[in-house]
Amino acid sequence: MDFLSATLDRVKPSPTVALTGLVAELKAAGRDIIGLGAGEPDFPTPANIREAAKRAIDAGHTRYTAVDGIAELKAAISDKFARENGLTYAPSQISVSTGGKQVLYNALMATLNPGDEVIIPAPYWVSYPDMVRLAGGEPVIIEAGVEAGFRITPDQLEAAITPKTKWLIFNSPSNPTGAGYAPEALKALTEVLERHPHVWVMSDDMYEHIAFPGFDFRTPAQIAPALYDRTLTVNGVSKAYAMTGWRIGYAGGPEHLIAAMRKIQSQSTSNPCSVSQWAAVEALTGPQDYIKESVEVFLRRRDLVVAGLNGAEGINCPVPEGAFYVYPSIAGCIGKRSKGGAEIVDDEAFCKALLEEAGVAVVFGAAFGVSPAFRVSYAAADEVLTEAIARIQNFCAGLS
Repeated sequence: MDFLSATLDRVKPSPTVALTGLVAELKAAGRDIIGLGAGEPDFPTPANIREAAKRAIDAGHTRYTAVDGIAELKAAISDKFARENGLTYAPSQISVSTGGKQVLYNALMATLNPGDEVIIPAPYWVSYPDMVRLAGGEPVIIEAGVEAGFRITPDQLEAAITPKTKWLIFNSPSNPTGAGYAPEALKALTEVLERHPHVWVMSDDMYEHIAFPGFDFRTPAQIAPALYDRTLTVNGVSKAYAMTGWRIGYAGGPEHLIAAMRKIQSQSTSNPCSVSQWAAVEALTGPQDYIKESVEVFLRRRDLVVAGLNGAEGINCPVPEGAFYVYPSIAGCIGKRSKGGAEIVDDEAFCKALLEEAGVAVVFGAAFGVSPAFRVSYAAADEVLTEAIARIQNFCAGLS
């Protein structure tokens, strides 16, 4: 249709959002569906954070705020970066947006010109390439499959950099794999970046706090201070504090970049929700016991799901270092036929048949850039996960 922008032809709708909507429709129609596609904790937001939001409402904090965050939240974010990451950001170097996605989008919109390249390791979060395209840039994908532990190598990074490269988008622990880069592996990548001063780093640290024993989280600017002036360190409260619907993401970075992002935000959404900002202040400055407790639950669920999937015929499921996802390979299932007659030609066909025949909804690997695989979110109750695993095992046993 000529009325619509040609830019839309460069992007596709989010597969994860589409799956969530489909699961809701099927459940409403009476189907027995287990949805393992949602990327959000299933726990309630901690009580102290909910109470802080109520106090904010009662105190009248319900009006417009500064475009990219109230002073109190920026101070809390600055303290968080200093305390947990050894990074010093002044309030003028902090941006607060309506979720981490808007932080990333603002930065890309503020910096990309037609033809600029953005390096994205795959598997990647589904929105990275399309946000780059919407901003006029070109995604350059580096694939790191299951055999590489879903981690790119310094040689791969070096080979991908060109004079047109503007950003590397870095995500550890990763959505969709849960894979994380140990400090020495991250250091090897930053040494490559230090040799290319025109390349900036967008570090998506959203799963920083959902890290399991044995994994030592670090962020690029912390590992390599030489990159501080060309790194945007992105985080948020959604995953660590079960606040996905509150929509608060934030970042620290060079002042001129933050100012450019503020300009973009001022002409799009303006300020994030005022009440959510006050709740985020409490999340960052209040008791942190919730994080340890939730990670213990996620660790138990991780081990349950990994063991169960590795017990399914044709599936190989690595053990992730963090987040609440697993990304099993289904190479052993491709080329087979399901009991219902579906030809398993790729991971999308596998996931479609799994939904139709077993009532389990997962996201196919092609959406994340590496096939054949699928993503499971184990942010669900143990009994739900146990039933889902049993259904997946039965489905795989029926392939021939």
